[in-house]
Amino acid sequence: MEMNTRLQVEHPVTEAITGVDLVEWQLRVAAGEGLPRQQDELTITGHAFEARLYAEDVPKGFLPATGRLRHLVFPPGARADSGVRAGDEISPHYDPMIAKIITHGTTRAGALRRLSAALAGCEVAGCVTNLGFLGALAAHEGFRRGEVDTGLIARDLEALVVAPAPGPRDIALAALAAEGLLEEDGFASGFSLWTPLIRTVHLRHLDSEIAVRLRTLGADAHDVSVDGQTVEARRRSGRWLFDGERAANVAVTGDLVTVFAQYGLAFRIPDPLARDGLGAGDADLIEAPMPGLVKALDAAPGQSVARGTGWRCSRR
Repeated sequence: MEMNTRLQVEHPVTEAITGVDLVEWQLRVAAGEGLPRQQDELTITGHAFEARLYAEDVPKGFLPATGRLRHLVFPPGARADSGVRAGDEISPHYDPMIAKIITHGTTRAGALRRLSAALAGCEVAGCVTNLGFLGALAAHEGFRRGEVDTGLIARDLEALVVAPAPGPRDIALAALAAEGLLEEDGFASGFSLWTPLIRTVHLRHLDSEIAVRLRTLGADAHDVSVDGQTVEARRRSGRWLFDGERAANVAVTGDLVTVFAQYGLAFRIPDPLARDGLGAGDADLIEAPMPGLVKALDAAPGQSVARGTGWRCSRR
C-alpha cells in the first residue's frame, strides 16, 4: 500500500463521484478542524473521467513542447482545472500540463460521451498539444468497451496519432479569416466595379503550401476554390455557412490562423518578404526535437564535419 499525504493529480475524479471537495477538506484539516465526514458517510455515484491536456508532441514520442498559448478556451459542461490562461508561455522549465478536463455521468458510457464532447470543444492555439490523441483515445472502441490494459496505447499508437487533414471547407474558412473577411465590418468586404473581386490567398499547413482562389461576391458571399473544388461561403443571420454547414470557430493571432475542427487545424500566413532560404535538410540548419542543454560539442572551429554529426545533449 502507498500512503500519500498530498492530493493526487486525479483527485477531481474522486470529487466527481463522491461530491466531496477534497481541497476544502485538506485546508480545514490543516487549520485544525476534524474531517467533515466519516468513511461510512461517503457514497459513490456514477462514473467520471479525467483527461490531462498537455503541451506535448505525441508522434515524436510524447516529447514535451513549448510555446505561447495564443488562444485558450474550455467548453461548458465539463470541469477544467488549469493554472494557465491565454497569453501564458509553456516553458521548458516546468511541467507542460495545460489543464485537466473532467466529466461525470450516471454511467461510464455517458461520462465518456461527455468527455469526447468536451475534448472536441477545447480550443487551444499557439503550441503543439496532445488534444487529438486524447480525442482518438476516447473514441477507441476497445477503450469505450472498457478493455484497457497497459499495452493499449503501444499496440494502437499508429491509429491514435493520425494527423488530421484539413478539408476544403476548413481551408476556405482559414483563408477568409486570414483576409479579415469574417468580421461584420471587414475592411476588405469586397467592393468592386462590374465584376467580382478575385484574389489568391496563400496559407501554410504543416509542410504544405496552399494557394486558395477567393472570389468575393459581396460582404456576405464568397466562392472559394480549393484544389479545383469550389466552397460557397455565405453569411446568414450573422452566421457563416460553408456549403450550407455552420462554420467552426476560428482564431487569428498574428500570423497564425487556427480552425477549431478536428481538435485544431493550424495555418500560417506566409510573409512574402521573409522567405527562408534554408530547407530542413540543409547542413547549416540545426534542429532539436525538444528543449535541452548542450553538454558537449565534439568539433573544433574550422573542423570539417560530416552531415549528420550530432551534439551530445541532455534533457533539462
